[in-house]
Amino acid sequence: MKKHSARVAPLSACNSPVLTLTKVEGEERPRDGPGSAEAPAVGTGAEAGRRSCRCCRCSGPQLRKLSWGLAVVLCVCASWAGSTQLAKLTFHTFDAPFTLTWFATAWNCLFFPLYYAGHVCKAAERQPVRQRYRECCRFFGDNGLTLKVFFTKAAPFGVLWTLTNYLYLYAIKKINTTDASMLFCCNKAFVFLLSWIVLRDRFMGVRIVAAILAIAGIVMMTYADGFHSHSVIGIALVVGSASMSALYKVLFKLLLGSAKFGEAALFLSVLGVFNVLFVTCIPVILYFTKVEYWSPFSDIPWGNLCGFSVLLLTFNIVLNFGIAVTYPTLISLGIVLSVPVNAVVDHYTSKIVFNGVRAIAITIIGLGFLLLLLPEEWDVWLIKLLTRLKVRKKEETAEGGGDLGAGPQNKRRARPSFAH
Repeated sequence: MKKHSARVAPLSACNSPVLTLTKVEGEERPRDGPGSAEAPAVGTGAEAGRRSCRCCRCSGPQLRKLSWGLAVVLCVCASWAGSTQLAKLTFHTFDAPFTLTWFATAWNCLFFPLYYAGHVCKAAERQPVRQRYRECCRFFGDNGLTLKVFFTKAAPFGVLWTLTNYLYLYAIKKINTTDASMLFCCNKAFVFLLSWIVLRDRFMGVRIVAAILAIAGIVMMTYADGFHSHSVIGIALVVGSASMSALYKVLFKLLLGSAKFGEAALFLSVLGVFNVLFVTCIPVILYFTKVEYWSPFSDIPWGNLCGFSVLLLTFNIVLNFGIAVTYPTLISLGIVLSVPVNAVVDHYTSKIVFNGVRAIAITIIGLGFLLLLLPEEWDVWLIKLLTRLKVRKKEETAEGGGDLGAGPQNKRRARPSFAH
């Protein structure tokens, strides 16, 4: 990839948010070797001044990025927790998880129009929609988005997208939203395992530990409710949803590689088109076979359906494109923060029992999730940090000793003489 190219790439081994396919790859900077950290941070006053000026110049963009990060974290947390709770509420009067999945996925068609609207507002050189569309179609190959490409490169991901959302929504009917949102965080562990096996990503012992913690948390979550049938089925559905999502991301990385923002928006819109054209028949069949039956049509809670779809669309937009303005780790923290939000809502709206086993399971899965957020060079960064702290401590000790040594001499020089 060329330097300075702002591209969007799918999740490699656990360095991006949970559900997103993308990460922003900006300017490539040369990495410092471990030896550079061991050089003493000593210099003249001018050098120290230059370093402090550089730090001041860097703090502005970093502070701005952190501020955007706080806004994105709140948006991710609110949209994910809100969509989960609204889906749970919708099932009280509209017991049709697959129809809800189909309805919400159809809103994916708005990705590319929203992207183009942003392009028109922000780009210095505005392109016609047809020209922009043709440029984004190059992501699918030299021939663009042909019928063959649609069925070979888009349709499989459309199926995985639908399965991921349907299994998660169906699980919400069986278990509470706190357990469902927490178990779905195991998605990150599954992505790491698949990336390590299929993509030959770098092996990291800390991520193996995190994957083990995630599996242990799943087992303990099952034990928390005493292995009842509805609980086991619900947990199995969430784990299946997390597995489908992980497979989706790893296959995207393997088969399609990286894409620019417009190309990613077009791809997600194509998934919405696939859903409308080829998945619409399934809710119709489920309705006439009375597997998912609702009557009369006037009782359909359109407000809940549209609200859920808007929240889910917002969630996916922020996840896939929010990392253009902030750090991926902060977005991932928004996913974890949605768990306590769901727990508070469940405490007041349902009969959830937070026993010791459930609390330990949530803690273990959360710890595993946080371990997976560590960057690949976390050990090198830790060594650099410890080395810098050690060097700074030595400098402070040396300066303190120098001041003590210079004290008596100054006193002797300053002593007045009375001999004439």
